Amino acid sequence: MSGERKRKVAYFYDRDVGSVYYGHKHPMKPHRLTMTHHMVVNYGLHKFMEVYKPRRAYPTELASFHTPEYINFLATATPWNLNELKEESLQYNINDDCPVFDGLYDFCRLYAGASIEAANKINNGMCDIAINWSGGLHHAKKGEASGFCYVNDLVLAILELLKVHARVLYIDIDIHHGDGVEEAFYLSDRVMTVSFHMHGNFFFPGTGDITDIGEKHGRYYSLNVPLAGGVDNATFHRLFKPIMRDVIASFQPGAIVLQCGADSLAGDRLGMFNLTIEGHAEAVNYMKGFNIPMIVTGGGGYTKTNVARCWCFETAKLVGQDIPSDIPANDVYYDYYAPGHQLNLGWSRQDLSNHNPLTEQHNILEKITENLRRLQHAPGVQMKEMPPAAFLPEYQAPEGDDMDKRLTKYAVDHGVVREDEFYDNPMGLLD
Repeated sequence: MSGERKRKVAYFYDRDVGSVYYGHKHPMKPHRLTMTHHMVVNYGLHKFMEVYKPRRAYPTELASFHTPEYINFLATATPWNLNELKEESLQYNINDDCPVFDGLYDFCRLYAGASIEAANKINNGMCDIAINWSGGLHHAKKGEASGFCYVNDLVLAILELLKVHARVLYIDIDIHHGDGVEEAFYLSDRVMTVSFHMHGNFFFPGTGDITDIGEKHGRYYSLNVPLAGGVDNATFHRLFKPIMRDVIASFQPGAIVLQCGADSLAGDRLGMFNLTIEGHAEAVNYMKGFNIPMIVTGGGGYTKTNVARCWCFETAKLVGQDIPSDIPANDVYYDYYAPGHQLNLGWSRQDLSNHNPLTEQHNILEKITENLRRLQHAPGVQMKEMPPAAFLPEYQAPEGDDMDKRLTKYAVDHGVVREDEFYDNPMGLLD
């Protein structure tokens, strides 16, 4: 890996993405995104990034992967008309895990739009790293919801990256297998998917065995690292680092998409791994060190305070800043982090046993290494150079608006805070 250099980092956030509500008893709490963003800003990390308010993805963009019928269902279904859509709800896997809630479609368009825009920024060379903590919903399938996920923003971002890059690497460190992304590219040799996840004992989604390696042109381009409960930092990185080093050498990706689900942290409400925040962030920092353009997203994570701590700390790593463990006292959610009000970077559960013996770790590493050896060479793809997309995407002003109003509205909707400017509350980022 080459030496450290300053990276240009883009960061996507819209306050509306944290305001939706899956339901009282549902473990997915998008409010964690608001908490993460407040911590990022209160630590001053926005000064080292360009902060963008993403546009909402267009239905045609969502349908570049998902079926038009499914997208139409998401656009029209509401909690108030769901009784009239019983057949469709069954078809599209709407249930207690994936409920229809107020604002669902707008939520999907927001987080997907951010990931698509992140890919556009990477494609146009406008940043080296693009962060979208609201993204990473890796379970959504082509024609149905799954595992709290409705639209697969990761697949949409990868499809966008493939317009420019011959090969894209997808990495998933969520505790759940990245089944939706793997399934989308299971037959392709242009996308390699690598998932480190808990497997066995009927743990959701039940896929991702080490023998699942892709098919046809995609054979050996799906890598799965199935783990038992209690994974600690040492176990994780004993596998992660050598595997990812060899993947980079063999596959030679032009871009990376890294899904950073925080449910692999110790103490997660649903997870059973034992990674510390430092250990989780070490994976992010390790991939940053390869100096390959990279999109970083969120994913799972069901203990809100730990999610915010983790993704804020990883933001600091991505912008190359050291931050103190004391959470800023001016954070509106400061009391949520009591007692101590610390990042708790090294905390892990002492009562959780590691069920991954060294012999099994060695076997996994041996099998993955053998699969990588079967890649004769990185696939060659004839790529036609693509002209960069317009810096300002087309915007249709309402009837009667003049150009000044049109550009003013665009500037408000797509505001950017540059890294060399300082604002106490940039663009009302904490409003």
